[in-house]
Amino acid sequence: MTSSTKWDKLIPAAIILFSVIPVLGGALRLGELGGGAEITPDNARFFASPVPVVVHAITASVYCVLGAFQFSPGFRRSRPSWHRTAGRILVLCGLLGALSGLWMTVFYPKPDDVGVLLTGTRLVFGTAWVAFIALGFAAIRRRDVTGHRAWMIRGFAIGLGAGTQAVTLSAWLVAVGTPDRLSKALLMLASWLINLAVAEWIIRRQVKPSRATVQVRAALRESR
Repeated sequence: MTSSTKWDKLIPAAIILFSVIPVLGGALRLGELGGGAEITPDNARFFASPVPVVVHAITASVYCVLGAFQFSPGFRRSRPSWHRTAGRILVLCGLLGALSGLWMTVFYPKPDDVGVLLTGTRLVFGTAWVAFIALGFAAIRRRDVTGHRAWMIRGFAIGLGAGTQAVTLSAWLVAVGTPDRLSKALLMLASWLINLAVAEWIIRRQVKPSRATVQVRAALRESR
């Protein structure tokens, strides 16, 4: 197996593995709503208005799992029609996931551990998620493949934020204990920033010319 073939399989697998906790969390929430679980102060808002959380759980899960395969260069090259079809589905799921998340942030009653900082953070990154997807879609309509890839990677980084948040919050819970309102907000903010930092590294790594390309360009300049 070549190095590129290994990465073609490892990257989607790693992303899907990273998405397991939020996807399972969404599935449990759907099961809770569909199974008529006991209504408690923690879930009363979901039973009072279930549509947004159902839409968010389904679309965000599809977005994370399906989007993982877009990070396999070999898979994209060998199945270009699949890449385009999946891309359209991802645009729809990403927008619905972001908009439903924004709706819940604005209109759902706030739990005790959600304050102004976390609410504002969710609004900023939820809006950025919508904007990045829109910019990525506009870029591919202009045949700007590089811009399309960059904006879609940034959007995916935000959409995958729940996976990083599960890791950071779990680590804090084990090391320190239950986070308070401020700690939870900062941990969730840090998770989105980590994802965006990784996204920018990937984007710059992709656009950086290879050593062979640099050598060819240098040779051409010298021959002039």
